[in-house]
Amino acid sequence: MTLTEIKAEARRAAFARRKAAFAAGQGQAAEILADLLAAHAGKVLSGYMPMRTEIDPLPAMAAHQGPVGVPVIPGKGVPLRFREWSPGCALEEGEFGALIPAEGAWLEPQVLIVPLLAFDRRGYRLGYGGGFYDRTLERLRSMHPVTAIGFAFAAQEVDEVPIEPTDQPLDAIVTEQGMVDLLRS
Repeated sequence: MTLTEIKAEARRAAFARRKAAFAAGQGQAAEILADLLAAHAGKVLSGYMPMRTEIDPLPAMAAHQGPVGVPVIPGKGVPLRFREWSPGCALEEGEFGALIPAEGAWLEPQVLIVPLLAFDRRGYRLGYGGGFYDRTLERLRSMHPVTAIGFAFAAQEVDEVPIEPTDQPLDAIVTEQGMVDLLRS
């Protein structure tokens, strides 16, 4: 089985786990995330507009003390850009159906809340397969310090995410059960 096939199978299984976790509820996930983000007050934060069964970061984003942006996909194979967001701002549909602000300043995030399908305790995530966050984190990390926080349901944890050299690790992971202890070697 190729790595592409392994990742495709892992995505199918992860979607099913996330769907079941979403149906069970989000608990205190947003409050736990907001507590972590308090240490990053004043920094530019990127969150995301939740789609389908993604865990919802919007309450934590709204509570952040500093500028907040959401990702905009400018094209295939390129890093994300981030447009300023605030609660109640006008939104429009972007690529893949994600909502994005209709207008606003472009921001360069220092802290990113990253959606995912699966994660492991090494800090790796399984995304949707477009590589947008990996390219974006690589670009941002080459310019300045960045904190990437995976946000997921605890049920999305797997023993080991299949990775390749371009995959960028997360710095922290938050679930409805709290912070995940990452095992770094």
